[in-house]
Amino acid sequence: MSAKKYRVNEIFYSLQGEGRWAGRAAIFIRFSGCNLKCPFCDTDFRKYHEMTVARIIETIKPWKNTGFVVLTGGEPTLQVDNTLTDALHDAGFVIAMETNGTHKVLGDIDWVTISPKTPFVSNGEVVLKSADELKLVYTGENKVETYGIDTENLYLQPCDTGDIAKNEDILKQCINYIKENPQWKISIQQQKILKVR
Repeated sequence: MSAKKYRVNEIFYSLQGEGRWAGRAAIFIRFSGCNLKCPFCDTDFRKYHEMTVARIIETIKPWKNTGFVVLTGGEPTLQVDNTLTDALHDAGFVIAMETNGTHKVLGDIDWVTISPKTPFVSNGEVVLKSADELKLVYTGENKVETYGIDTENLYLQPCDTGDIAKNEDILKQCINYIKENPQWKISIQQQKILKVR
């Protein structure tokens, strides 16, 4: 019987640009495929590589000194399991995951970030009720809420619409909202400012 293969869109080494760990060096494993179709998604899932756990570990070995892996997508909960997370932990990595919260998390994840897409899609109901971090995409029009998720880290991330003037307006509204609701913090997509992947 052949080893399970994961559909991986890309693996790369960069800086985490968003949320609590912004600025930290990280290995990103981007899984192909998602159960949602968000209007602002910037990932092309038509191409992917089928990779075994052994191949994934071998691929990230050159960056082992960072000790930090981010499982993202797409929607990583559609593929990530105990086999993969156990192997990553055995290789010495702390594991973070970025999920839309519509599926249970399988495997031992050290830091879970939920970014609900409920305001933007019809089938984005959040089933996860606990996370290390909640990160909401903020458009200036969508309601800010926690979706019943238990977490101490609340972030608003201004939506990048591709329109400079609109982005500036969303950013101003986001700043004003946070000043009035200081339990929230801002999450800027620093990777875009720094021009890194």
